Amino acid sequence: MDIQKTRQKEFDVVSIGNSIVDILIYVDEDYLSKQSLNKGSMTLIDDSKANKLYSENIIEEETSGGSAANTSAGISQLGGIAGFIGRVKNDQAGKTFTKEITSIGVAFNTPPIEIGPSTAQCLIFITPDAQRTMCTSLGASVYLNPKDIDISMVTQTKILYLEGYLWDSDEAKKAFTSAAKKCRTAKGEIALSLSDSFCIKRHRDSFIKLIDEYVDIVFSNEEEIKSIAQTSSVEKAIKFISKKCKILVVTMGEKGSTIIHGDKIIKIESYKFGRTIDTTGAGDIYASGFLYGYTTGESLETCGRIGSICAGHIVTKLGPRSNISLTDLVKKNLH
Repeated sequence: MDIQKTRQKEFDVVSIGNSIVDILIYVDEDYLSKQSLNKGSMTLIDDSKANKLYSENIIEEETSGGSAANTSAGISQLGGIAGFIGRVKNDQAGKTFTKEITSIGVAFNTPPIEIGPSTAQCLIFITPDAQRTMCTSLGASVYLNPKDIDISMVTQTKILYLEGYLWDSDEAKKAFTSAAKKCRTAKGEIALSLSDSFCIKRHRDSFIKLIDEYVDIVFSNEEEIKSIAQTSSVEKAIKFISKKCKILVVTMGEKGSTIIHGDKIIKIESYKFGRTIDTTGAGDIYASGFLYGYTTGESLETCGRIGSICAGHIVTKLGPRSNISLTDLVKKNLH
């Protein structure tokens, strides 16, 4: 790829998405049943419910989270230059989010709000089979609007990475579109994570319009791409979306991933580094690896392999942050 050679930018990737504090908790199947939670699902809750669940459990870890934030963090851990735009409140959770993400090296300059909803929190209940069941209070994050967009970051990035989860908010949609226009004018490229099949079902037409008009790279899993293409066939879905963007990346868990670029189809195998503990952030860090490779001029196959290596590692530990050098891990396993 020639993205790095054709222009110089301050950032490799700037992401826009939900600013969420991830709260990781181990539970058994009975706990999920008592709370009427479907294993593997995501349930939206209010602040009071979040506080109740928080107080009655033992917290294993708290970290900055949200899909796009995780991707920016992974890029920084790989040695890339990453930024993040998202809304928090000036409360304890907002301070936790800011401190954690900036400590990794991610540029995060969005001013916190002083009044309004609390900083978003996601309680992630992890069962012994490594499945994650999420209860999310979106709080301040969904009130992101065009005024929150740092124009200097958007115009000084090689890739602007957009998180589909935020598409439920009309103001966030406007922020996405505004940022995409400015990035495109500045000769940047746009990447989109489809994020959630239920969100796609609610906003399918506008997602497709966004991809048609602005998006160069689409990241999706099998369920998401089938949802947006309205088909039960992954192959038909790939054919439908790949015509609308330059590069399509479909992740398939243990089956690896597929990269489609024009008529070229590249199959990437998964990497296994141990027992799967927690799948939180696997797709997010795959995108980190892919985009890091892409912005440093690697082939698409190498981009996919870097993403797969990172994802293969992250599922062997609790939470979405690597506790080892991703750079060393990639160097060791890439060849």
